[in-house]
Amino acid sequence: MHFQAPWQSFSATNYPHSERSKALLNILFVTADQWRGDCLSVRDHPCVRTPHLDALARAGVVFAAHYAQASPCGPSRATMHTGLYLMNHRSVTNGTPLDRRHRNWAQVMRAAGWNPVLFGYTDTSADPRDYPSDHPALRTYEGILPGLDALVHVNLGDTAAWCERLAQLGYAVPADPTRIYYQKAAGTEWEDGGATPLPLAIAAADHDTRFLTDCVIDYVTEQRNRPWCVHLSLLRPHPPWIAPAPYNAMYPPHQLPPYVRAATPEAEAAQHPWLAAALGQTDTRLPIVAPDKARRLQASYYGLMSEVDDNLGRLFAALEETGQWHDTFIVFTSDHGEQMGDHWMLGKAGYFDQSYHVPLIIRDPTATERHGSTVTEFTEHVDVMPTLLDRVGLSTPVECDGRSLCPFLRSDDTPPGWRTEAHWEYDFRDMQWGDVEIPLHGRSLCVLRGARHKYVHFAALPPVLFDLECDPDELCNLAAEPDHATVVAQCAQQMLNWRMQHAEHGMTNLRLSLDGVVTRAGFRW
Repeated sequence: MHFQAPWQSFSATNYPHSERSKALLNILFVTADQWRGDCLSVRDHPCVRTPHLDALARAGVVFAAHYAQASPCGPSRATMHTGLYLMNHRSVTNGTPLDRRHRNWAQVMRAAGWNPVLFGYTDTSADPRDYPSDHPALRTYEGILPGLDALVHVNLGDTAAWCERLAQLGYAVPADPTRIYYQKAAGTEWEDGGATPLPLAIAAADHDTRFLTDCVIDYVTEQRNRPWCVHLSLLRPHPPWIAPAPYNAMYPPHQLPPYVRAATPEAEAAQHPWLAAALGQTDTRLPIVAPDKARRLQASYYGLMSEVDDNLGRLFAALEETGQWHDTFIVFTSDHGEQMGDHWMLGKAGYFDQSYHVPLIIRDPTATERHGSTVTEFTEHVDVMPTLLDRVGLSTPVECDGRSLCPFLRSDDTPPGWRTEAHWEYDFRDMQWGDVEIPLHGRSLCVLRGARHKYVHFAALPPVLFDLECDPDELCNLAAEPDHATVVAQCAQQMLNWRMQHAEHGMTNLRLSLDGVVTRAGFRW
C-alpha cells in the first residue's frame, strides 16, 4: 500500500515563501535526543561508528567543546530555540510552561517570510494563559514550538502518525501506543545467555527514525525548486534502549569501553550530598545489581546512534540526488547527553560533562575553506538561534544570551570577547530528598566549566570544584580544601559576573526620552 505522509494532504500554496534572496538557500536543523558529545567516530570514540556524520564533519565544521545549558529535554530545547539561558526563560523542568513573551528562531524566521516546518517534536510546554483550563495543550509537556508548522508530530507521547503507518504495514498497534517502543522480538535477552541484545519487534525499515526521515526526504524533494526550512527532531538515542535489527547487534556488550566512575557507588556518593541523593533514585542510578543489563543498555544506546547516522546518510544522499546539497545549510546537535553508567548514573542530570557535552556539526555550503576544521572554543546551545538567524541575514533579538557561530564557519580567528568557559544550570525540584529540608526554589545548581577548573554552585548546598587538569574524570571534589579556597572564590565571582551580565535584558537597551524611545548603542557584541 502506498503511504501518503501527513504533509502530502496540504497544498504547497499553504506554505508561501517570500522573495528573500536571489540565491536559493535551504535550512536543515537536525536534533537527536540524548546524544553524548564524545559519541562520534570523528571525535575518536573507541566504539561508536558514525560514518555519515563523519562525512558531514568533513564537509563542515565540528564544534568540539559544545555544551547544552539545561536538562532534561524541555528545558534544554527551550534554551536552544530561544537563545536564552535557563535563568531567563525559566522553563526549568519538563512541563514548566515556556513564557509566550520569549521569541524563538522559528517565529523570527516566519516573520521574515520563511515557513519553518517540523518533523518530530520540540517538547515545548504551553503557556497556560493562552488556553482555557480544559484545553489539551495543558495536558502535556510535549507541545509544539510556536512558529513551527508541525507537518509530522511524533514523540513518546504522540505516536499517532507513525502508528498509522505501522497499521498500514500490518503491525498490531497496542492499545497504549507508547508501548510500541518497548516491544522486543522473541528470544533470550543477552544477560540471560542470548547471543545479542534482543531487537525491537519493529523492523528498522519501519522504525520511527526511518519514518520521520522518509517524510523529510519526500518533503524536501517536493520543495526542491523553492527554499525551505526543516527542523528534524529525532527521538533516538533516547530510551527505551531497544534497537531494531541489525543495530541491536552492532556493539557487543562485553567489548564496550569501561565506565568513568569511582570504585564503588558509596565512594562516588561521598563526593557531594546531591550526588548521594541522585544515586538513591531509581531513575538516575545504574542498575548496580545487574551489570550485564547495564552493558546491554549501553550497546543498544550505541546501536540507536548508528541507526540515526544511517538515516541521516539517506537524507544527505537525497539532497545530493535532488541537486540541493550545495544549497543547504545544515546544523546537527542534541538536546543533552547521557551518563550511561559513568559516575554510577543513568540519564541526564546534575553537573557532570556526560550530561551536557553534546555534538555540534555545522555545514555552510558556501564556506568551503573551513570545511573539515574543528573549533575548540567553548560554544553553547544559546548560540544556535543566533546562528540560524545570522545565516539567513536576520538580526539576533536583543534579549538572546548567545552569539552567532557563523564567524567560526568563515575564519579560524576567534571572535573578539568570546567566552572562555561554558555554563549550564540544572533544576532538581522534582527530586526526592527524604528528610533533607531544601526549599523548592533552592533546588538548583549552576556550573562554570573552564579549561582548567569546573565549579558547581548550589543554591542551598555546598559547592563542588574539580581541577580538570589533574582530575579529568571529575572524581575529586576540592571545594572544601583550604589550598583551593582562592580558586573557589574566583570561580564564584566569575559566575556572579556571568549571571549579572546575562540577567534578563529584553528592554534594558531602551530608554524613554523627550524624543521617544531611544536605543542604547553598543548593547550587543
